[in-house]
Amino acid sequence: MSEEPYLPIFDFDPDPQAIINPPQDVDGVDMPKHVVICFFREVIENVVSTHKAEVITQLHSENGNHPVYSISLEGRKLAFFHPNVGAPLAAGLMDEVIALGARNFIACGGCGVLDKQIGVGQILLPEAALRDEGTSYHYLPPSAEVQADPVALASIKATLQAHEIPYLRTKTWSTDGYYRETPKRVEKFRAMGCLAVEMEAAAFMAVAQFRQVHFGQLLYGGDVVHMDGWDFRSWNKRTDIREQLFWLAAEACLNME
Repeated sequence: MSEEPYLPIFDFDPDPQAIINPPQDVDGVDMPKHVVICFFREVIENVVSTHKAEVITQLHSENGNHPVYSISLEGRKLAFFHPNVGAPLAAGLMDEVIALGARNFIACGGCGVLDKQIGVGQILLPEAALRDEGTSYHYLPPSAEVQADPVALASIKATLQAHEIPYLRTKTWSTDGYYRETPKRVEKFRAMGCLAVEMEAAAFMAVAQFRQVHFGQLLYGGDVVHMDGWDFRSWNKRTDIREQLFWLAAEACLNME
């Protein structure tokens, strides 16, 4: 009788102390407790320019420097940074910002949609993420899904309702293999309630739960990933919704205490 194969990704260790940990004592860093994680580089550049943002710290990876900025909104400090694309680095940068003192996070980004009827620019609110990536399994025990933080969800919903902005509640499919979104898997995850596909939400949610901070995410509908094929739809040219999403994220984040 053969033994079950050993699957390292399912071998979760809850020990909060790793051999390498995010640095906590960085001289001169006054990290705000409220942080927007923004995937839109051109929006960040515009906010930095128009609001005279200051660089409060530089995170580092082999990709180069990752500046964390700060601005003041109605007398309150808000930090923001670009997490890069892909769960491992994005989650690692978030973990470092948490170690410096941040406690409330809202991310804003785009996503593929699994339903052709969802238009470009449609706002989606992930209430859970399917864990089809690897990073989340290093922060939480194995499970099919990870749930979004209720405090962050409530703040996002209140913000969208205050501005009378329609949105779709959904699960999102977080995957590492964007060239392995096969028709069978698209159909399967669509049937499980996923309207969106992206790469980082499950990892962000897992990091937040493990580190006991608040995290929520706003997405907007981009390309179509459907059983019938792919449609790019020039989704990344929607500068209007990308800028709007940043400020909605900022408002929702600052509304969390």
